[in-house]
Amino acid sequence: MIQTATKDASGRLLPVDTIRKAFPIFSSPEWRELVYLDNAATTQRPQRVLDAIAGYYADSNANVHRGAYALSEKSTGLYESARELVGRFVGAPSPRQVVFTKNATEALNLVAYAWALPRLQPGLQILVTQMEHHSNLVPWQVLAQRTGATLAYVRVDDSGHLDLDDLRQKLRKPTLLVAVTQASNVLGTLNPVARVVELAKEAGAAVVVDGAQSVPHVPVDFGELGCDFLAFSGHKMLGPMGIGVLVAKEERLEEAEPFLYGGDMIATVDWHQSTWNELPWKFEAGTPNVAGAVGLAEAVRFLQEVGLERIAEHDRALTELAYDGLAQIDGVRIFGPPPDERVGLVAFDVDGVHPHDLATFLDARGIAIRAGHHCAEPLMKRLGVVATARASFYLYNSPDDVEALIEGVKAAKEFFSP
Repeated sequence: MIQTATKDASGRLLPVDTIRKAFPIFSSPEWRELVYLDNAATTQRPQRVLDAIAGYYADSNANVHRGAYALSEKSTGLYESARELVGRFVGAPSPRQVVFTKNATEALNLVAYAWALPRLQPGLQILVTQMEHHSNLVPWQVLAQRTGATLAYVRVDDSGHLDLDDLRQKLRKPTLLVAVTQASNVLGTLNPVARVVELAKEAGAAVVVDGAQSVPHVPVDFGELGCDFLAFSGHKMLGPMGIGVLVAKEERLEEAEPFLYGGDMIATVDWHQSTWNELPWKFEAGTPNVAGAVGLAEAVRFLQEVGLERIAEHDRALTELAYDGLAQIDGVRIFGPPPDERVGLVAFDVDGVHPHDLATFLDARGIAIRAGHHCAEPLMKRLGVVATARASFYLYNSPDDVEALIEGVKAAKEFFSP
């Protein structure tokens, strides 16, 4: 059990020293001094998640759903109990609405090809926001090109917020789907998804939400959001790589055709036709990543013990420190809204220092940040930059990590000055 009673003077920060002991990488001789600030790309894993994965392979390994013997039944039980736990974590009303994928990208592609593609045609519109990750943008480009549907973008204003008036205006045209991120991986903006859903429903449009940056950091309830589809990834929330989740309204999954075909997603197979399995297995062809699901379930238990509300407040406190500290450095420009309107990340650039050079300079000081377009090239164009630096925080980061970042940026600016 993770103890969260210890607080700093403000009562906002988690007991980082205690939490870090649960993560073996931070006690590794090679990485003991690591300041890891690339959590928006992927997070580290606690030992208990690693143990859960290894334990599955050591004493529970068998193919699921297919064996009338005890070991297979045990494996199936672990896999399906993981589905139930992960579904409850994000407020899914039923495990039938929880589909395991290999990542959020595959989950979004599942929506595109299994549900949207058969329904798109010329005269219909797909709306995507200007702040979307490529995973919630490129599939819609391809489908628009393939079907003759129109792809349009909802504007992001200069403060990093969605322009809801622009959304209302664009929804006047027949729209099949609105694709929106709940939290931008560049700007950090926490979008008013419930309001977006409300406006979309009034126009008869479905909504798919990219929750990759929100589900790990803030409480998310699928029912309260009201969206049709929610996608997220395990590796951004302390879980293993190779496991993702699509949560969807049951009627949408019933409407959709399978995305992949093969074993386990079928009910019957004859020489010239087949019928499909029940939800959610209709969309899970072949042998699934059972160990990944088991590891993700253990990561969810870890996050539940710490508490998403506490994690959100911790992230926000660190984000405020980083935002304020970076803003005081001459030549630093921060992108996106104020700290209280974003998740735990800050994207910025430093006058005269390329983001890649900055990341390399910081790496020499043991500080890991991300530099580049962050799989959001259209947003970079909207911001008028080629790339940005990005520091992103999580429950094992501390004010000392933020201080190291700020001092590192100051040193880089001085080093690269003419």
